[in-house]
Amino acid sequence: MPESALPSPGDGWSLMSSSPEAKRLVALSGVAAGVFCVRSLVACFLLSLICFFAGPTPALAQDTSQPAASPSPTQASETKQNSAELASHDEPATFKVNVKLVVVRAVVRDSQGRAIGNLRQEDFQIFDKGKPQMITQFEVEQPGALAAKARQQSAENSDDIPSNTGNVPAVPERFVVYLFDDVHLEFGDLARVREAAERHFGALRPTDRAAIFTTSGQTTLDFTDDRVQLHATLLRLQPRPIARGFGHDCPDISYYEADQILNKNDPQATQVAIQDALPCNPGQTPQTAAALAAALVQATSSNVLSAGDHESRISLGLLSDVVRNLSRMPGQRSVVLVSPGFITPHLEFDYTQIIDRAVRSQVVVNTLDARGLYVPPSFGDPTQSIPSSGGKILIDTQAASAQDDLLAVLADGTGGVFFHNNNDFDEGFRRVADTPEYSYVLAFVPQNLKLDGSFHELKVTLKSPQKLTLQARRGYYAPKNFTSPDEQAKQEIVDAMYSQEELHNLPVNLHTQFYKTTDGDAKLVILAHVDIKRLRFRKADGRNNNVLTCAFAVFNRNGNLVQGTEEILTMHLKDETLEHKLDSGRTLKSSFDVKPGSYLVRLVVRDAEGQLMSAENGTVEIR
Repeated sequence: MPESALPSPGDGWSLMSSSPEAKRLVALSGVAAGVFCVRSLVACFLLSLICFFAGPTPALAQDTSQPAASPSPTQASETKQNSAELASHDEPATFKVNVKLVVVRAVVRDSQGRAIGNLRQEDFQIFDKGKPQMITQFEVEQPGALAAKARQQSAENSDDIPSNTGNVPAVPERFVVYLFDDVHLEFGDLARVREAAERHFGALRPTDRAAIFTTSGQTTLDFTDDRVQLHATLLRLQPRPIARGFGHDCPDISYYEADQILNKNDPQATQVAIQDALPCNPGQTPQTAAALAAALVQATSSNVLSAGDHESRISLGLLSDVVRNLSRMPGQRSVVLVSPGFITPHLEFDYTQIIDRAVRSQVVVNTLDARGLYVPPSFGDPTQSIPSSGGKILIDTQAASAQDDLLAVLADGTGGVFFHNNNDFDEGFRRVADTPEYSYVLAFVPQNLKLDGSFHELKVTLKSPQKLTLQARRGYYAPKNFTSPDEQAKQEIVDAMYSQEELHNLPVNLHTQFYKTTDGDAKLVILAHVDIKRLRFRKADGRNNNVLTCAFAVFNRNGNLVQGTEEILTMHLKDETLEHKLDSGRTLKSSFDVKPGSYLVRLVVRDAEGQLMSAENGTVEIR
């Protein structure tokens, strides 16, 4: 497809061009040592995607057949004016968005537990701290539909471009991270869920990619469809507590109990622990024994609480990095957290941020309670020489329930499944590995939002429940400051790049071509045709102004980023140029050096004036 001629600089065009290779955002390994450097890598990605790639066109080519004539004073003045205008085009584009949009994913199920997808925006109500909110955005998501669109679009494109485009490959459609909480899992529970996971991996589809990670960061396997690697990684799983064991077997105080004693100042929990500590110092007078027991309870609780806090922070930090990394995979994205659960005192902000990131990135977090049908150990434990008191049994029961709370909150907040109180782990993996057939994404802008970092309780309801059940996130934290419009717009582009969702808000069409340079090398060309005349422009100083930011990316068969470029086209067009010289639009081109294989191509285009975005998918098989 030939490129249309580019109007001369005097018509008000600015073109910036470069094509740096973008390295893979993250390699999920060595988490405990501080790897998963996703935060800095996102910034690196934005910095590396700089400008617009395009070859010279006849309109810009210099005629060398005749000596160049000296410019007239009028021409020199115009050239100086155009040069100054072009110089200003090197400035970053300024985007006009600066709102706090709260996004909520909701899953609605019927009495048989099936997700339904025929509800409309007016069927939902959202309350922020009890106050009704206006829903400003509403979407019904159906996993699998995005990948189908990509295949259809690629097939349609193949009719319009040369035959060397290749066959449509079976690109990965679903990415699942299996996150085993080896920090908190006991050996018996881990052995049972590991066997069920082995059987589950045998049923993966050809378009599935699975990764295995652990909260300790010591066992990792990146996305693959190689079942031999998955099997070998499962065999390496083992409990890896990080900060347990201080030489205090007496009294036996759990993390939950220590939290109740020190953080909640619970007198009942304190008294139960003191009674358990009395036998720890035999041969003392009652008064001395009571004083020693009270001191021992405080010291032991402090150690247990510190260790538990550390393990909870490590586990949540790993989950946060997994969600962030998974948001960079081009397809359906879900996490399966296999854990006995754990409590998170004073870490509500941390896991709420994880939920917020997951919802915005279309990542579903499913949770599986590895304890199965759980009975607190205080009930009839034959290894205990002294039967547990009623108070201890009550605390253990409360602790068991509290450990489930986080698993339930993560699943509810992201539209996932919480599988618990059931020993059928084969069925559990089947449920948690699948995303709901339908989910709803609701968004609203809070009115008079204070930038104080406070927690806002959310409630999502249906106006006519009709025996339907609804799960949705339970709240969010207000920001302490707004992200700058430019940074927010850049993040929107990055997020859209790693989605398979297609948007058609701008007049842009994607095409792909390739040709072999050697037997083991090829050049992949991505073409984006823009209908310039259908864009929205801002009129200023007699010119029609807009800026298009075009991001191109190529992903391999496992969904890993191979290369990426960002290209910026700044327009200050005269009325005459816009009306008479742009009938054929403009074809933008970017090329990539690749090896033979299957690739997913992604194009995202954002305009600065209307804050509109388009995104399209393409696939190509190079043999």
